[in-house]
Amino acid sequence: MLNELRVAILVAEGFEQAELVEPRKALEQQGARTQIVSPAKGQVQGWKHFDKGEKLRVDVELAEADAEDFDALLLPGGVANPDQLRTLPAAVRFVREFFDAGKPVAVICHGPWTLIEAGVVSGRTLTSWPSLRTDLTNAGAKWVDEEVVVDGNLVSSRKPDDLPAFNRKMVELFGAGSGARSAGSAERATGESLRH
Repeated sequence: MLNELRVAILVAEGFEQAELVEPRKALEQQGARTQIVSPAKGQVQGWKHFDKGEKLRVDVELAEADAEDFDALLLPGGVANPDQLRTLPAAVRFVREFFDAGKPVAVICHGPWTLIEAGVVSGRTLTSWPSLRTDLTNAGAKWVDEEVVVDGNLVSSRKPDDLPAFNRKMVELFGAGSGARSAGSAERATGESLRH
């Protein structure tokens, strides 16, 4: 379904491990090629809630990353991870370029902090970890408490418990192609969102 689709997974130290590992597995099982992009050099540290998890190999250093080299973007959560990314102009620019190009993006948990910094949530419907509700609302988004929300080229979920639904919708969105993304844009223009 996702034959050779190139997916960037953008993370800094402190990402929630399950929110990277499980979506990555779902993507690769469908034939996608994933690469971890990070400001960290060599390896990047994951977390399992409040405990350190595994270190994963960084495939592309953020300074060398080019959004044009990828077809889609995955943004895992964890508190420390997006809090660092949103302070890095290169990370914010990398994220914004996916939206500017109309490429699909999947984000979960605290990940939308980086989207807010990139200025891409206004007028969109999405979900997140509950503590981001006010941040997203203040940035012009419509926040909803649902396990997975699809709005045009963006799919979002709240937490690790949502991963089965998140992974299904992410694979579906990433495999939909440019036609579906255009249709999603048209629906947003009419004020409707795809919520499942």
